[in-house]
Amino acid sequence: MHQFTPAQRTVLRLAQDQLPDSLTPYADMARQAGITEEEVIALLQSLLEEGVIRRFGASIKHQQAGWNHNVMVAWRIDDDAARDAAGTAMAEHPHVSHCYWRPAQADWPYTLFTMVHGRSPEELQRVVAELSERTGQNDYGLLHSIRELKKTSMVYFQE
Repeated sequence: MHQFTPAQRTVLRLAQDQLPDSLTPYADMARQAGITEEEVIALLQSLLEEGVIRRFGASIKHQQAGWNHNVMVAWRIDDDAARDAAGTAMAEHPHVSHCYWRPAQADWPYTLFTMVHGRSPEELQRVVAELSERTGQNDYGLLHSIRELKKTSMVYFQE
């Protein structure tokens, strides 16, 4: 298990919150942490390189950006190689925010899941059809969101 320094804990605590709405978010984090902007960037870079964190970036609230429609598409792809190829192609599509593989279950044969966002139901249909055509996969089900119950990020460090 990784032993975190006090500076790493502070930067991770700040990084897990919403980034400051600023042109200089790293400098803002540095001021809060009592270190330099260069130190913040170096700490985050080293944690990425060590595999402690996998990714660091901004998340856009898609509804506020006009992407008011979404659908989870469950794809039934039995062949591992076909699933991996389809997943890679689908994950590259700009309307796909999430792409996951899960093992099939006895009563649920779907193995690949993509979250597709659009500005209208028609756009969702077009994107799903495009994904199907691009990958040659046509055995899928659409799971439309009814209501968002929870959407929060994990909190690993608190004050």
